[in-house]
Amino acid sequence: MSKTTTFQDVPGLGPASIEKLEEAGYTTVLSVAVASLGQIVTTTGITEKTARKIIQHCRDNSGMTFITATQALEKREQVQRISTGSQNFDKLMGGGFETGSIVECYGEFGSSKTQIAHLLAVNCQKDDPTAIAIYIDSEGSFRPERIKQFAKGAGLDPEKVLENIRVAKAYNTDHQMLLAEQITELIDKEQLNAKLVVIDSLTAHFRSEYIGRGTLAERQQKLNRHLSALGKLADMKNLCIYVTNQVMVDPAQFFGDPTKSVGGHILAHKSTFRVYLRKGKKGSRVAKLVDAPNLPDGEINFMVLEGGLEDL
Repeated sequence: MSKTTTFQDVPGLGPASIEKLEEAGYTTVLSVAVASLGQIVTTTGITEKTARKIIQHCRDNSGMTFITATQALEKREQVQRISTGSQNFDKLMGGGFETGSIVECYGEFGSSKTQIAHLLAVNCQKDDPTAIAIYIDSEGSFRPERIKQFAKGAGLDPEKVLENIRVAKAYNTDHQMLLAEQITELIDKEQLNAKLVVIDSLTAHFRSEYIGRGTLAERQQKLNRHLSALGKLADMKNLCIYVTNQVMVDPAQFFGDPTKSVGGHILAHKSTFRVYLRKGKKGSRVAKLVDAPNLPDGEINFMVLEGGLEDL
């Protein structure tokens, strides 16, 4: 049986329903197959009966089933890596920042989280001049001037690099989540060769909007939905999702470093790779790989210069 590849192939799905799905951000058969019944009904206005039939047909015909480990290995061969420009940092990350994954970098202010975000947006274009980076800025920290400096350091045309970066300012958690949901539509509509999505910072608005223990459960549920959508995006579009995260001090930590990332266990479990950044001696920075599915823990030192990162 041939697989369904377009909405026109779905029985009983007319032009009006297709338009509703596309307006709600469901632009592919796979995007409908992985959606829940409640999501389709709520966002499109399609009846529950029709939505159930559409979802079931898409799931039956989109190849969503078990595969062999050999096939999984073949899929892993499609993974690309974005270089930081630092040999030691790239080695720590198994060759660079992986596509198809969520990479979280957390640390205090001035630990170079945003510098790395800018650098990745440039370096994803180094091996592929058509590559696109999408940048969601929640803290007002995006600086095109810094992009130009890094582009010159990488030997690229600064103007072309800037043209290949899409930027949006997120004003609250709902806006941030909406922008993330619009990325699939943006990629499909403009046929973009997207390689990287940056969210800087992932948790800033969540911290400011949900204050006190009484709102913690609601905040974590909302953050979980956001991260689930980002994980699905990373997998479906083979993107590297780079998120920066704020930190807090654990008052119960009497020995060692009391710095902990915001977001708790939800963010820890949803992130594929976790990197702790901190300030080192004489203006240097330290990157510690805290968690990775296939890499050993490690730690490296580097300097952030005008043109990029330099190993120590």
